[in-house]
Amino acid sequence: MKLRFFLIVTVFLALLTSCRDKIPELHPTADSPVTISLWYDATVTEAGAPPADWVAYEIIRKKLGINLELTMLPFNAADKNVKINAAAEGDTLPDMAVVNREPLLNLVKNGLIMQVDSLYSLMPNRTEKMYNENSRRFATFNGKCYGFSTPGGKLQKNEGVLIRKDWLDNLGLQIPKTIDEYLDVMRAFTFNDPDKNGRNDTYGYGAFIETNSYEEGLGRRLDPIFGAFGVAGTWNLSEKDAGLNVRKSAYFEALSTVRAMQQEGIIDPNWLGYKKDDFRAAWKSGRFGIMREQHSAYASESNYAPFDRKFPEGSWIVIEPPEGPGSKKAVGVYTIPYTTLVISKRAEKEGKAPLIAKLLEWMVSDEGYYLFGWGEEGVNYVFNENHVPVADGIPDQSKSFAKAAQQPLTQLRSMVFWNSDTELASRYPTYTTEVSKKTMSALVTLREMQEKEWVNSTGSDLLPVPGTALKTFYEQGVLDFVTGKRELTREEWNKWLSEFDRMGGIKWEKDGIEKAKESNYLY
Repeated sequence: MKLRFFLIVTVFLALLTSCRDKIPELHPTADSPVTISLWYDATVTEAGAPPADWVAYEIIRKKLGINLELTMLPFNAADKNVKINAAAEGDTLPDMAVVNREPLLNLVKNGLIMQVDSLYSLMPNRTEKMYNENSRRFATFNGKCYGFSTPGGKLQKNEGVLIRKDWLDNLGLQIPKTIDEYLDVMRAFTFNDPDKNGRNDTYGYGAFIETNSYEEGLGRRLDPIFGAFGVAGTWNLSEKDAGLNVRKSAYFEALSTVRAMQQEGIIDPNWLGYKKDDFRAAWKSGRFGIMREQHSAYASESNYAPFDRKFPEGSWIVIEPPEGPGSKKAVGVYTIPYTTLVISKRAEKEGKAPLIAKLLEWMVSDEGYYLFGWGEEGVNYVFNENHVPVADGIPDQSKSFAKAAQQPLTQLRSMVFWNSDTELASRYPTYTTEVSKKTMSALVTLREMQEKEWVNSTGSDLLPVPGTALKTFYEQGVLDFVTGKRELTREEWNKWLSEFDRMGGIKWEKDGIEKAKESNYLY
């Protein structure tokens, strides 16, 4: 009797659990829609939310059976994190939310968001356009992915190594590939009158000091040199060799190369005093022949015009960064400012996940993409001959997508933009230069730069930073070695490193590695 009672109870509990855990299958219609709530990042923070009569609401309801409820998140990252964490604590998360890294870790830890691996296959077009191995890894913990990470339309790898092709031709030189070939070309550009003006007024390499938390030391303008030795940027985020690059043995070799450039006078000596505007005025005036520069600062019409006027026969080309020992090379490091779209556990249990995937897939269809990105065709934009949305030609120019009053209509474009040529063509149009009549495009230049070798250092900008005293010691130290104020020998370098460690270098590295592991930044 007891056994029979036990079996009945067991079966009842199993059925109860099964019913409780079963996820319903939703079949919404336009007349009976399912409400899906989304907390989103605004594209333009000073503009308002989409209006109540936004045409997208009606289209989404009719086509997908979804009643979309939108809430704009605070622009300030700290305020946004507070809102997300408070919702998590109070179990009031929306169906979907765009979250920063810290809240993402908290949501995963507390089991408040669903694993989304199975949803990628439900949205093949979106997956192909917007997600890749790096973005999936960013939201993956213990082998399971918990969200859809995107950079929100922000550009990466938008700088490159440029060289004066006309100077190479004037001197009968080939494009350099290795670090030694680079140095030889720098010498020729400095001492062999590459511009044929009969004056000793040119240099091989140009730079200025531009540092930040993930490009310390001598900064990004000299990162191609450090990249040849595998020590570009502040941090190495590989699992096998994680740590500060300044503490790697190869850093000494890279620094020695820059010291040689300084000693031989083949780098513009003013690089130590240049600011960004000085540097750009210098290359436009023909002062040096190799540099790392940003795509638009070089190739956009207004930026290239002064060089074109002064040197109509001159030309720059994008080339591979120098290759060093072990075939290492990199323009530098890049970080991707990912935010992650997550789906709450409650939305999963209510059966909304497949419907959310359907909505996200529709967003990158032609209809959703152009609607979220530019507004209504014929009202806010028209297509030009290259099928790029433009404002010229619409009946009422006050309704142009570029006007401030219309910005609420495109507040969600970060959810559909992936830096396609369509998105960037209007920002970086092809043009003909005024004097030399060359065809130029900052977009073409961008794509060339993005194809070169880079080091993915995503997350390095969020790692601990050194204290003021250590930072000053670090930055001044490498400069002293480069300028000869301190002799750059292995012995002197090791002495400096010991002092660096004593001042907190080892602790900085240890804290950074721990943070990188905890945040899943290592690869």
